[in-house]
Amino acid sequence: MTSLMVSMTAFIAGIKDRFSSEKGATATEYSLLVGLIALGIVLGVGAFGTALNDWFDDLAGTVATWV
Repeated sequence: MTSLMVSMTAFIAGIKDRFSSEKGATATEYSLLVGLIALGIVLGVGAFGTALNDWFDDLAGTVATWV
């Protein structure tokens, strides 16, 4: 019976350590940060792509008038 109590105590202590650990919180914070950076990159590339497309359209119109 004593070994069962020791095993249960060790199991409960391990569960408590998992819930009190902050490793998951740090990983969550980093994943949110990475997500926000990725969103910023996507928005920036989208805006740059639209501006670049407009610039090439204007250039194509200018070159078309040369012929």
